Amino acid sequence: MPNAASETSRELTILGLLSPYKRQLWLGLLAIAGESIAGLLEPWPLKIVLDNIFKGKDMSGWLNRFVHFAAGQSTQGMLTFACVAVLVIAVMDAGCSYAEKYLTTSVGQWVTHDLRRMIYTQVQRLSLSFHDQQPTGDLISRVTSDIDAIQTFIVSGLLGILVNVATLVGMIGVMFYINWEFTLIALAVVPVLFSIVYTYTRKVKKASREVRKKEGRLISIVSEMMNSVRVVKAFSREDYEVRRFEGESLETVQAALTARTLKARLVPMVDIITAVGTCAVLWFGARIV
Repeated sequence: MPNAASETSRELTILGLLSPYKRQLWLGLLAIAGESIAGLLEPWPLKIVLDNIFKGKDMSGWLNRFVHFAAGQSTQGMLTFACVAVLVIAVMDAGCSYAEKYLTTSVGQWVTHDLRRMIYTQVQRLSLSFHDQQPTGDLISRVTSDIDAIQTFIVSGLLGILVNVATLVGMIGVMFYINWEFTLIALAVVPVLFSIVYTYTRKVKKASREVRKKEGRLISIVSEMMNSVRVVKAFSREDYEVRRFEGESLETVQAALTARTLKARLVPMVDIITAVGTCAVLWFGARIV
């Protein structure tokens, strides 16, 4: 039994759950890379039109050689190249976005199925003493709400984080290529930003854990009442059950509001810090110009 338990614990890690779907994940990562590249290429056709066609500025060396090779040196040729590039980048972005969303949703659904099956199997193997001590609603919450949260993380969070990180790294690289001084100024607020996000994330985790605990108790009350509804009716305990449910529901509301308040505070703080970084870039940029 200890070997079975350790095997189950290994399977219940994120990597253990995702390992059967490596092929889909690699394809998803390729789609993410395509999305990131498309996002980085989007401004360049507009730059060609505004800077090189309208203002007559010379293009940088590699871009100048590539555009002249593909479309010639005429204004009409460069304009045609820019328009075609916009369409190609849009098609590339749309195709990669579709592939990424389809693959992540597919993996999320299959991982959810595997996790439900493993947890339900483990619940069947637990002793009667465990079930006597553990609230029924808490177990139901684990098999339903918690698994749904994991699915949301895999579908919306895990690969979404990879998309954002890949795009961010690419954008920082482009920023350093264009002007490394402004890039350092813009990144000066990042340590403060990470510190605030880290602090609030820990608080939100704790508050969210309390919400799940309260919701489990609420489900337990409903489950117990439904299973013993004849006894409740026989002893006229309906009002007591309503008061008990209402009290637990109010505690759940308070816990949820606390968690939501913490999340709501984080967004404006991030916006303010980002605005400070933007102001710094504008101020130093205006002085240099």
